[in-house]
Amino acid sequence: MNKTSFAYRVYDLYVDGFRSMRLGKTLWKIILIKLFIIFVILKLFFFPNFLKNNAKGGDKAGYVSKEMIQRAD
Repeated sequence: MNKTSFAYRVYDLYVDGFRSMRLGKTLWKIILIKLFIIFVILKLFFFPNFLKNNAKGGDKAGYVSKEMIQRAD
């Protein structure tokens, strides 16, 4: 990559910024742990796969269209 290109300068800015961080690294770790909890743990326990449980024979599109038609009437 050319060292005068915009992409290289942006990359170098971020690398240099993260290298000199102390508190920032800890905060980023906390943010990543919270995101993991939100998207993985909560999804497993509180948001089950509704279509998998209710669509008979794996016909998810048919189930959704039937439900939409019934609720529109």
